[in-house]
Amino acid sequence: MSQSDPNRRRSQWTRRSWLQGTGVLIGLPWLESINVWGQDTVKAEQVGSPYPLRFAVLFMACGVHPDHWWAKGEGESLELSRCLQPLHALRNQLNVVHGLFNKNATGVGIHPGQTGNILSGAALKKGAELRGGISVDQALANALGADDIVPSMVLGCEQPTTGYHETNFSMAYSSHISWQNATSPVPMEVYPSLAFDSLFENRGSQRNRSVLDRVMESAADLQREASATDRAKLEEYLTSIREVEKKIERQREPMQQAQEKSEANGKPLGAMQRPDNGLPEDIRQHMQLMCDIIALGFQAHRTRIASLLLCRDISGLFYPFLHVKKPHHLASHDDRSEEWERVTTYYVEQAAYLANKLIGMSEGDGTVLDHSCLMFVNNMWSGSKHDSSKVPLLTLGKLDGKLATGRSLDYSKRSADERKLCSFYLSLMKRMGVEAETFGDASSELADL
Repeated sequence: MSQSDPNRRRSQWTRRSWLQGTGVLIGLPWLESINVWGQDTVKAEQVGSPYPLRFAVLFMACGVHPDHWWAKGEGESLELSRCLQPLHALRNQLNVVHGLFNKNATGVGIHPGQTGNILSGAALKKGAELRGGISVDQALANALGADDIVPSMVLGCEQPTTGYHETNFSMAYSSHISWQNATSPVPMEVYPSLAFDSLFENRGSQRNRSVLDRVMESAADLQREASATDRAKLEEYLTSIREVEKKIERQREPMQQAQEKSEANGKPLGAMQRPDNGLPEDIRQHMQLMCDIIALGFQAHRTRIASLLLCRDISGLFYPFLHVKKPHHLASHDDRSEEWERVTTYYVEQAAYLANKLIGMSEGDGTVLDHSCLMFVNNMWSGSKHDSSKVPLLTLGKLDGKLATGRSLDYSKRSADERKLCSFYLSLMKRMGVEAETFGDASSELADL
């Protein structure tokens, strides 16, 4: 997670912003009867919204099933392909965007050069020196995160890999989508327990104690002041934290054992296979836990920006629960198979899971999803052809009415200048109140968005 001085940030918040306990602070959700968000609400109003606008990106690598990724129509009549069926109930919150591309990820060879700039649009440098550009999530975090405890969450479900690809691009480009500047990826947290601890500033020996138990006295004081509606909302919030915390506790011991084994054998955790490296053995559990943590971070107003690398490029993840025998990367080479259709659909399910978590969090006149934009993106269209001439992209959430939804948008027949992925990012930045003349290779917003 990207953080600056927490003490400086905390001074900008009132005591009401927190449930406080021994060695832990838990941020509060939006409560109508008690102003717990302080002056930050004023900043949000400057971009025309009384609610914080959030952005999260979920990344899948190696392409989708090209025959079963499409949408037609709009609104309740929006027709979705088989791989997009997990989003059927979310049609009114959905945009399926077809035909955008990242020019600097084309014509450079396969894999790393198609991935490391997926959120920046920058030209990547080969060889030992990393050079690309700041990613859109970090540009947003720099502009909007000054008053957030965690300016951005950068999470992953697979350890980064090292070395160089045959194309002479560093494998760091295949392992990281979030970049703080042209030469440095943002450190990615892959352990759910550590991501949870960072979100709630849960440190030291106190990590073995429930964060929720430590703040119950503070919660009881707040409930006495709150309205009946807000008391119910607070109870739901605390219950959601408890549920995630229970899942997290089951992850602590395997992670600690892996660290001890790593130190004893002199082998880095990144070189160890799951579950010996302490990561959840079931990737389904891992991905949902990371989505849960993002949802809590948004609801508690701890952060407005998050990225989740569900799998890295050239991924070695296996899916026995999908009856897919090959690992992710090799399975993508047969991208018109029923197996790859199941893999593609499974990843779309992760976007639906996070969206539904945010829908379940009421906030003012709507839900947290209503005030957010979730983006699901892949680094290429076809894994068998390594085709990045267009990228699969969809969004969920209305950004408090700043982003029209329920649409299928097709840019595939427009000129190259009219279908830049970075034009979409520039449009998103401006809708979130960040004034910028350019981003990446784009100097104009995406038309008809």
